[in-house]
Amino acid sequence: MSTTLAVGAELDFSPAQQLTVIALCALTAFIAHMALAVFNDGVRPFLLDFIQGRTTRSATTAVSFGLSAGFIFGLGAPMALSTGVLNPWLLFLPTDILGMLSPKKWLAPILGGAWGAVVVFGLNGANNIAHDLPVDFLTAMQQMSTPILFLFTLFPVLAITKQFGRMWGGIAGVLELALVVMTMKLWPNMFAGALAMAVGVLMLIGLAVSKDLRQRRADRAAGVVEEEVGGDDPMASLFSASATRLRKYLPLFMLLGAGVCVLAQMHVFGGGEATSFLIAKGQYAEAAQVDFYRVFGFIPLIATTALASGAYGIAGFTLVYPIGYLLPNPFLAAVVGALVFAVEVLALSWIGKVLGKLPSVRDSSEHLRSAIGDTLQLAILFGSLMAANAMGGGLGILVVGGLYLLNESMGRPVVRMAAAPAAVIVGGIVLNILYWLDLFTPIKG
Repeated sequence: MSTTLAVGAELDFSPAQQLTVIALCALTAFIAHMALAVFNDGVRPFLLDFIQGRTTRSATTAVSFGLSAGFIFGLGAPMALSTGVLNPWLLFLPTDILGMLSPKKWLAPILGGAWGAVVVFGLNGANNIAHDLPVDFLTAMQQMSTPILFLFTLFPVLAITKQFGRMWGGIAGVLELALVVMTMKLWPNMFAGALAMAVGVLMLIGLAVSKDLRQRRADRAAGVVEEEVGGDDPMASLFSASATRLRKYLPLFMLLGAGVCVLAQMHVFGGGEATSFLIAKGQYAEAAQVDFYRVFGFIPLIATTALASGAYGIAGFTLVYPIGYLLPNPFLAAVVGALVFAVEVLALSWIGKVLGKLPSVRDSSEHLRSAIGDTLQLAILFGSLMAANAMGGGLGILVVGGLYLLNESMGRPVVRMAAAPAAVIVGGIVLNILYWLDLFTPIKG
C-alpha cells in the first residue's frame, strides 16, 4: 500500500462544499452559543456551571480558548494544509469559541459562518503560497502519513496491555503484526493496518465483556443484590434533567447530524489524524473503518459528560463520520445523519444505565482513548522529525526538534500533540528566512 500523497495537496472546494462548510460552521457556533453542544471534550464539563448560571459567558469562553487554541493552530491547520482535507479541530474548535464568545444569539451563526468562509476561501491561498516557497514545508509534512497510519494500528495492543496485562498484550501484538504482514502480502491495495485493528478492537471488547459477565455471575453466586438508583439520588436527577434538556432540542440536533454526515460524505473532511491521510488518498472504506474503531473509545466519555453537563458533542458519538464516508450521495447522508443523531440523543439515558453495569467496558474506553493518544503522540513527533529532515536535513531536525523540546521545557504552552506539527511550520518559515539570507540551501527531493 502506498503511503505517499500527491505532491501539493489542494484545498480547492466546489461551491456546494463551500456552502456546506459555511452553513455547518454557522450551525455549530449557534449550538455552542446555546451551550447545547461543543466539540472539545474538555470544555463540556465546564458548561454545567454556565447553564445553571454559576459562571459567565466570558469565563467559559476563556476556558474554551485555553483548551482549544493549541489544537487549532498546532494540529488542525497543519493537518489540513498537509493533507488537503479539513478536520474537526480546524472547523469545530473555533466555532466552540466563537459561539460562546458571541453576546447575542443572532450573532453566533454569523461569526461561525465567517470562520467557515475563512477556511474555504483562505486556506487554498495560504496553501499555494507555502508550496511556492523555496523550502516547501507543507509537502515535507506529508512524510507524517506513514508513521501516523502504521503506529496508529497498535492502539488496541496498548489498550489490551494496560487493562489486561503483558501476556494478553503480547498475544495481541504478535497477532496484529502477523495480520499486517499478511495484509501487505495478500492485499497490497488495502490499508495494511485495517484487519489488524479490527481484530485488536474485537479482542479488547471480548476480554472486557467476558470479565464483566464473570463478575456478574460471581456476584449472583455470592448473593450480591444490585440496587437500583433511587429517584431522589442527586446524580440520577441531574442525568435525567440533562437528557430531558437535550431531547427538547432534538430537531436542532438532527439538523446538526445531517450537516456533519453530509460534510463527511463529500470526502473533503476527515474525523481524525489517520483518517485525514486515508481520505486524501481516496481510501474511504479504510477511513470509515479507522473512525468506527475510535467510536468505542469515545461513547462512554461523550455519554457521561453529556448526561452530567447537559451539553452534547458536536459530532455526537462520531458515528456519522464513518457512515458519511461510505454513503453514495449527500441527500442520503443528510437523512441518515439526522436519524443517527436522533437515536443517539434519545438513547443517552439508556446508554448511561448500560455503562453503569459494565465497568470493564467503561475502563476499556478509557484505555482506548489513552492508547490512541499515546500512539498518535509518538507517530506525530516521529513524522514531524521526518518532515524536518526532508525539508532541511540535520538543520531541519535541529530547528524542529529544538522547538519541540523548548515547548516541553517551558511547561507545554502548546499542547504536546500539536507541538511537533506547529514546530514543522515554524521551522519551515525559519529555513526560508535563512535561504533568503543566503545561509541555507534547500534540499532537493
